[in-house]
Formats: sequence, structure tokens, C-alpha cells
Amino acid sequence: MGHLERVREEFTRQADTFTVHAVKADKKMEVRFQGAIGAAGDGNILDVACGPGVVTAALAQRAASITAFDATPAMLEKARAHCEEAGLENIIFREGNAQAMPFDDASFDGVVTRLAVHHFTKPQDVMNEVFRVLKPGGRAIIVDVIVSESTEEAALQNAIEIIRDPSHIRMLPEAELIGSIDGSGLEIVEIAGWDANREFEEWTGIANDPQRIGPLRTICRTLAKDGRHAGFGLSINEADELVFFHRWRMIVANKPAG
Repeated sequence: MGHLERVREEFTRQADTFTVHAVKADKKMEVRFQGAIGAAGDGNILDVACGPGVVTAALAQRAASITAFDATPAMLEKARAHCEEAGLENIIFREGNAQAMPFDDASFDGVVTRLAVHHFTKPQDVMNEVFRVLKPGGRAIIVDVIVSESTEEAALQNAIEIIRDPSHIRMLPEAELIGSIDGSGLEIVEIAGWDANREFEEWTGIANDPQRIGPLRTICRTLAKDGRHAGFGLSINEADELVFFHRWRMIVANKPAG
């Protein structure tokens, strides 16, 4: 099975659970994107790996038009339903591969992506595509979870993530994520970060595959008992629950106007 097929398989199964989580969890994220998009928010926007369309709908309230782009048809259907429920009509839905986007050069005033970089086999290719499809002077917003700069801790966290969801490739350390954006030719204008506390049972429930969860629970509880936080705060709280945090970064960058 190729990676794109694996992504489609995973997110077809996760479509319902992922959508419920995204709609509940992303109210602050909507506001963050709306605040960061700047003047580009009035133009034509591309939402790369749009998932259930939470960010798409938030930006569509102001945009001239927005293209919701995803590799998984089931997710595009969730995005379509979410946007129709909100009464939004300025949205185009397109299926495809973020590493080779089916759009002309300089097509969009803004390009956004949320929680997708760690699913790309070649993140640099995606950043290069973001640069290509942006108009000169356009704005990009890249949001993802990052891992520790420690190679050992990063490898352990990514291994745990892959057991939970085999379409996960690799969360990047902050320096590497920034480097891939710089390497595309985009100019970074703002970096924001925050930690989001998570509960193991809620997080694994989104994956919607009980067969994986038992072994993963055993691994994570053993690590936590041994004091191995894996770079993301893995621990057992007073209620005997597995908890951790995800470390988010939002990077805002512009394509040079010249």
C-alpha cells in the first residue's frame, strides 16, 4: 500500500471521530487563523489537508473564495457538510496530493494548513508547493505539532504516534519545521506556540481502532511508570489516567512581493 492510500484508509475510518474532536477542540484555532491571515483573508484561499473543514469554514466567512483540498474523499464530504450547515457557499472542494497540487502558479492570496505536516512523506515538497501556488505578497499559515529537539525523545514520540495512526510519518522538531519553510523561499513573520494537554483515552479514541489501543496503552503506561516522558510529558496523574501534552507551533510567512 502506498502512503497516500494509507492516509485515505486511516482518515476514512477516522472521519466521524476526527470530525467530532475537531469541531469541539478548534474554536481557539479558528480565531488564531482568522487573526493571522491578515489582508489575504479577503482574497482567494487554499486550505491544504482541510480535514473536516473547521478552518475552511472559519476563513470562508470573510474570503472571496476558499478551496478545501484533501486527499481523503470522506473528509471532503465532512468538510462539505460542515460548510453547508454553516450556510457558506463560497467554497470549492478538491481532492488531491499536497506534494503535487493541481493548481496553477500564483493562484491564491493565502494558503493555510493545520495538523498535516506530520502526514507528508516529503514536507519540503509541500512547502515548495505552497510557495508556488501563492501569489507574490501572499500569506501562508502552517500549524502543526512539533517534537523535542532531542533525537531520542523525538524518535520515541513519533513511534508512539505511528502505532496509533500508521499514516503518521514524522512530527518535526521546531528547527526543522522552520528550516523547511525558509527553504521554500517564504519569509517567516511570526511564530506562536502553546502546549495542549491531552488524555490518552480521548486521543486514542479518535483513531477509531480498538485493536491498536490495548498494546499502545501498555507501552505508554510502562514508559510513564519508568519516568520516560518521551519528550511530550507522558505521565500518570492522580486519577491513574495517562496524560501528556502536544506542543503546537503556528508559523506565519509571506511570499516576497518582488
